[in-house]
Amino acid sequence: MIFVKGVGMTRFGTQEDASYHMAYESVMEALNDADMTMNEIDAVFVSSIEVTSNGERQKHSASMLSSLFQKKMPILALPAGCAGGGTALWTAVKLQRSSNYDNVLAVAFDKIVANISKKVTDEILMGGERIYEQTEGLNFPAQNALVAQQYMMKHGATTDDFALVAYKNHKNAYFNPKARFYHKKVSLEEIKSSPVVASPLRLFDCSISCNGSAALIISKEKGSVEIAGSGESNDYLGPFEREDMTSLEATRMAAANAYKEAGICPEDIDIAEVHDAFTPLEII
Repeated sequence: MIFVKGVGMTRFGTQEDASYHMAYESVMEALNDADMTMNEIDAVFVSSIEVTSNGERQKHSASMLSSLFQKKMPILALPAGCAGGGTALWTAVKLQRSSNYDNVLAVAFDKIVANISKKVTDEILMGGERIYEQTEGLNFPAQNALVAQQYMMKHGATTDDFALVAYKNHKNAYFNPKARFYHKKVSLEEIKSSPVVASPLRLFDCSISCNGSAALIISKEKGSVEIAGSGESNDYLGPFEREDMTSLEATRMAAANAYKEAGICPEDIDIAEVHDAFTPLEII
């Protein structure tokens, strides 16, 4: 059995802190939460997209953390874009269950807001299909707009449904001191009347870039939070390659594995936190 022993997180925003400062802050908060030191950590899994546009001129995040904490130990870098933190945690859980490691650290960080939008957008586009999609102008808002259009035609969803997703998430962010929109009220009317980015997506249907870091320590020592199941899967790079672009098949497969491992079904879930770079993805 694997348990969560400590968690840590920076605030997410436009702070100019260096990447290693943010990683250090989140890791130290997790260690303090677990009442541990780095000497008790057996391995580290780190994820970052290691952007080149942030001016830091620094890659090799695993070795960077080795220098930062002055530890020679297994530190594996797992770049996985938007899925980076989850991939680091999934890998940490799988390794720990099959090894003699007692305590494993998963940490993810990124400094995205550090350059003009054009350069940041160009770099983020490297996570998309470059031969067919990008030559047709498909940056991620345009790509997700096409997916949203298909979903609306197939399932009858409306832009009002998307707006409610954004509204709910901003209500949550208002109470979260580490969210970029902490104590910033956003009304449903503001969301519905915001500028169109790529129809049917408006400004508040699209996630905003942030800087920040999060860390989590998992342990074989019994704790109050057990990791009952985890799953990981990938799908083809371009939505046009997929059997149904209005269904996140990789998410379904990963969830099925997690449910099976935990011995539960979707009806047993009381709360879900999902990634939604664009509001239609939360509904899908």
